[in-house]
Amino acid sequence: MKLSVIVPFYNVQTYAPDTLRSLRMNTRDDFEFILVDDCSTDWTPEVLERGVREIPGARLIRHERNRGLPTSRNTGIDAARGEYIGFLDGDDWASPGHFERLVTAIEHLGCDFVRNDHVQVNGTAREIRRVPVARRNEVLSPRDEILPVNRSSAVDYPNACTGLFHRRLVDRGLLHFVEELRTCEDRPWIWRLHREAESFAAVSEMGMFYRRGVPTSLTQIGDMRQLDFTRAFDLIVEETAKDRDAAKLLPKVVRTYCALICFHLGRADQLEPKVARKLYAVTASALKRMPQDVLREVLDGMDSERAARLRRLRRRSSTAGSTSPTNSPGSSGEVAA
Repeated sequence: MKLSVIVPFYNVQTYAPDTLRSLRMNTRDDFEFILVDDCSTDWTPEVLERGVREIPGARLIRHERNRGLPTSRNTGIDAARGEYIGFLDGDDWASPGHFERLVTAIEHLGCDFVRNDHVQVNGTAREIRRVPVARRNEVLSPRDEILPVNRSSAVDYPNACTGLFHRRLVDRGLLHFVEELRTCEDRPWIWRLHREAESFAAVSEMGMFYRRGVPTSLTQIGDMRQLDFTRAFDLIVEETAKDRDAAKLLPKVVRTYCALICFHLGRADQLEPKVARKLYAVTASALKRMPQDVLREVLDGMDSERAARLRRLRRRSSTAGSTSPTNSPGSSGEVAA
């Protein structure tokens, strides 16, 4: 088997037909499509049953209880038989021949993994998103593309569906996702790949269409799962601190962590009120857990508005849940600032 494409589904009956149609346009005798139904409660299971009958090489695996996206992907990885592994989400789609073009690219280059550009879809709007790597179709060191600190780099492009991965990464324990994370699961994953894999390449293939604004997507849900980005980045900090290049790489981790904290503070009004209050407590605590010398260096290099907000937040109590609605920064207009 040349390629296994893993596609998790959960309550996406509206979008699953588009995803399955795109898989039918990507079939090949040596391709398999592993459809993982994460205990959907709508009509998704029926849509998938029909898809398995109609798509050559499709297999359906069902979870008996809802276990989340990372576990669904891991289920697919464990069942995969292909030399190469790819991912697609159940509300996205791929252009005809997309996966064959990626297989041709990775076989020609002979690297551990390739990353590709994609099209972000929001309603009728389309926006091209490119891998932030300048050199294309050239085998590179994944570690060398983590930096620079102050600009977007390969680790800031974490979407697992934009790439293809050699099975040897599974054998080395680098391709599975952290199952305890309900969001941001791709962040520790992409950092681990770039720290520990040996080779990769960026290719100018734009056949993956990533749908934004889906109501069931975790990026659209304002509950406690949104706060898992702190758990994800705590893990990245912990693992990177043990790396041989920790002194060089930790400023990148901390700066990205700080940028995400600012991003989430800026959208706190979209969260459930109790989650917004919790956000200030957990992010204040997160700032205190970071390597303080690295954090000071990062804040000195950030723009004054975000640095000031983070310094104020760092002075807050690190006890999660200690913030009340009357004394949270959001109640004084900081979120809207």
